[in-house]
Order: sequence, then structure tokens, then C-alpha cells
Amino acid sequence: MEFISSNLLTLILFLPVLSALVVALLPSEEKKLIRWVALIASFLPLALTLFLWFEFDASKAGFQFEQQVTWFEAINSSYHLGVDGVSLTMVLLTTLLTPLCILASFSIEDRVKGYMALFLMLETGMLGVFLSLDLLLFFVFWEIGLVPMYFLINQWGSEKGERELWGGVKVKARTYASFKFMIYTMAGSLGLLLAVQLIGVVAGTFDLTQLFQIWPTLTTLDNIGPLGLSVGTVKVIVFWAFVIAFALKVPVWPFHTWLPDAHTEAPTAGSMILAGVLLKLGAYGFLRLVLPLFPAEAKTYAGALAFLATMAIIFGAFSSFGQSDFKRLVAYSSVNHMGFVVLGIAAAAYAAGTDHATIAMNGAVLQMFNHGLSAAGMFFLVGVIYERTHTRNLDDFGGLFPLVPVYGGILIFTSMASLGLPGLNGFISEFLVVRGAWPVFTVYTALGMIGLLFTGAYILKGIKQVLHGPLNEQWAFGEHLLTDIRPREIFVMAPLMVLMLWLGVWPAWLLDVINRAVEVLF
Repeated sequence: MEFISSNLLTLILFLPVLSALVVALLPSEEKKLIRWVALIASFLPLALTLFLWFEFDASKAGFQFEQQVTWFEAINSSYHLGVDGVSLTMVLLTTLLTPLCILASFSIEDRVKGYMALFLMLETGMLGVFLSLDLLLFFVFWEIGLVPMYFLINQWGSEKGERELWGGVKVKARTYASFKFMIYTMAGSLGLLLAVQLIGVVAGTFDLTQLFQIWPTLTTLDNIGPLGLSVGTVKVIVFWAFVIAFALKVPVWPFHTWLPDAHTEAPTAGSMILAGVLLKLGAYGFLRLVLPLFPAEAKTYAGALAFLATMAIIFGAFSSFGQSDFKRLVAYSSVNHMGFVVLGIAAAAYAAGTDHATIAMNGAVLQMFNHGLSAAGMFFLVGVIYERTHTRNLDDFGGLFPLVPVYGGILIFTSMASLGLPGLNGFISEFLVVRGAWPVFTVYTALGMIGLLFTGAYILKGIKQVLHGPLNEQWAFGEHLLTDIRPREIFVMAPLMVLMLWLGVWPAWLLDVINRAVEVLF
């Protein structure tokens, strides 16, 4: 027990990649064994995270369960892990969604071993970003999470559809989507790497706990050696490199165009983890790096960020309402919902030190967690009906409630959580963001209510065209007879639904953990 307690974060971080190695050693033809080994292994980080959750002292400020070992002494970089309320919340979300995604992937038949190993490696990449307290380590895990997602889309994405490139060259839609995902993310990563290197050279350390103290007030150095740049110039370069990298990852409008393509072509579980966790890496970057290290710059440009967030809320909702592809409708909804996260971050940056900032930031972090639950659930439900009908066109459905009453009830419940119905989780976080942002960015928040109105419109459109109206009789007879949701699929949705209701009725269990970390940030 002493070993577990003293190495808890390392165990949570590296158990998934060790499990991936175990999966890789299993015989390829033993598909059932591979699935169950991957699923059982994915519960180990969740169990340790729950232990971490109950041992975590929410009343204490700062990072807990820290581990630090010299990693790269020549440049003063260390293997430094730690958690506060914000990162602990994201670790819980990651370790919860991963086993659900693996269970949702039991229908995968092609190259099961490679698929499961990549998914477990992806979990380590995501966890590393949330646990790292060293900038260089942060970047390493940021990149590790990129590669498995690229291959999951490229190799296990939708078989249908082609995209025409310049010169009339046609490629598979999943190939186009995976390359677009890679190019956008790599574009941000290049600037992020430059920023990390510049900080390390100027400050002499990559350790975040030290940088939080020295970087915002660092003005004494005249240059950084051969480049001859002033500290002020370096700060400008680093600030914008961080902002661009994290804005692309969220993604903030108008840098969002990779997201609908990636979601549409990804396998169901890939879309679940992409919406549930990967999008949160960008928002987490703003919280962990941009706001604490650049409080003055963040306040200066908070209005511009709030404008982009408002546009994401409005145009995300409009775009979602205009879709006829069920999965694409849900994909654009992520742009809409993440817009509230960015609006909360912008309000907190502008009003740092006030109650409005604390409320907005609490809402933003809670919205990250809530969106992870509802978006993962919605993408899974799209996958459930696609697996049976082999179409995502909303016009091909209609009146299906009598045929699939259990599925219909779960879809309505999850849609209402995404909508922000009072009593479910989405309402609490969006209310806190609006409450905190209203006194700070009144006009932007008011305009954001237009997007909130159309959130209801696109959610109701999806429900209407799938479940209500005249029955499309092709699904009622013969070989196309539509069957209701299976027990395995219910097991995927049940934990998500319990948390959606629990957070809607009693959000304090999570907000108490988040709030203390937010108070330290501001």
C-alpha cells in the first residue's frame, strides 16, 4: 500500500501503456481475449483514480501527490507529476470514459489487437497532459496523444465516402479527415514546442511550480543569448504560440473545421474519446499555462477570446441545426458547447481576482466534465443506430420510438442533458458560465443566448427526425427490422446517465474539488 500511495500518479499514468504492451503480445486471432484483457486493464487506472479521489484533500491549496525525479539534468527538466482540483477532475473523466469506449468497441472485428493497443496508448497520452508539472513533459504527452488518434481515424474510420483534393485527386474521407486532424494539431504543436524551449532557456527551468512564481514578473534578463531577444519579445512569442496551439485543439471558431470531419469519419469510440477528452486538452492548456503565466496578456486579449467563444456558440448551433447527418449534427454541437468553456475562461481572464471570475471558471471546468459525459453518450447513441441501419441520414429515420423504446428513452435523456435541461448536468455548468460572464462581457453573453436557443432547436430536430413522426416502414419488417439497444450498450450508457443526473441534482461533490483549485488560480 505504501508503494501504491507514493507512486499513485505514475501507476495511473503508465498502467494503460503497459496494458497496451500486454495486448500487443496476445495472439491476433484471439479477438475475444484481446477485448476482455483490454477492458479489464482499462479499469485499473479508474480504480486507482477513485482511490486518488477519496484521498485528495479538497480543502488544501496547490498540488498534491507530487512526484519529482530528475529527468534531463542538462536543461533542468524533471519527471514531475501532481494534481489539483482541475487536473484531478480531468483525470477522473479520462479514466472513466476509456473503459466505456473500449466496451463500446467490442463490435470492432478488424485488427482488434492494434485497435485496443492504440486506445490504451491514447489514454496514457491524455493522462500525461493532465498530470505533468514540467513543461517539456507536458509537450511530450501532448504529442503522444496525437499519434494513436490519427491511426484510429485513418485505419478504423468510416469506409464510406470520398473527398476530392486539389487536382481532382480523390481519397477516402477517413484519410482526408485523419490528415486534416494531424495537420491542424501539428501546426499548433510546432509553436508549442518553440514556446516551451524559449521558456526553458529564459527561465532556466521547465518546472511549472517554479514558473508560476517567476515567469509573470520576469523582467531582469536583457536577452537569451545568441538570439538577442528581449524578455518582453520572448513573452509575446510564447503567449501567442500557446494561444494558437490551444485554440486549435479546443477548437475555437474559426479554427474548428477539422473537428466535424474527424468526428464524422472516426469510429464510434474514437468520436467518444475525441469529444469527451481530447478537446479538453486545449481548454486545459489555457487554464494551466496561459492564465497563470500570462495574466496581463490574458486580460488584454480576453475580449477577443470572448468574441470567438460567442461566435463558436452561435455558429456551432446554427451549423448543427443545418445538418442532415446525425453524427455531423452531434459533431457541430461540440463546437457550440466548448464555446461556453472558452467564454468562461475569457471572463475569468478579464475579471481575475473577482467573484465573477471564480464563478465563470468553476462553470468552465464543470462544463468540460459535463460535455465529456453528454458528448460521449450522444456519439455512442449515434453509433448504436448506425450499426443497425448503416446510415446516419436523419431523413432515413422517423417514427422509430415504437420499435426501439429503450433506445429512444436513453436518447431523449442524453439529449436533454446536452440541451441543458434543469435537473441534469448541462444546466449547472452553463448557468455558472453565464452567471460569471454576464457582468464581465454582457453583450457577448447576451448574444450567446441566441446559440443557446438554437441548441434546443437542433437537439429537438434530432429527436424528432429519429424517434417521432410517421414510421419509416423499411425498419419495421424483414431483414431490416430494427432491434432495440442491447445489454452491453446499456452498460456503456448507464454510468454516463447516472453522472448526468447526479451532477444535475447535486453538483457540489465535484464543484467543491474544482473550486479550491480555481481560487488559487485567481
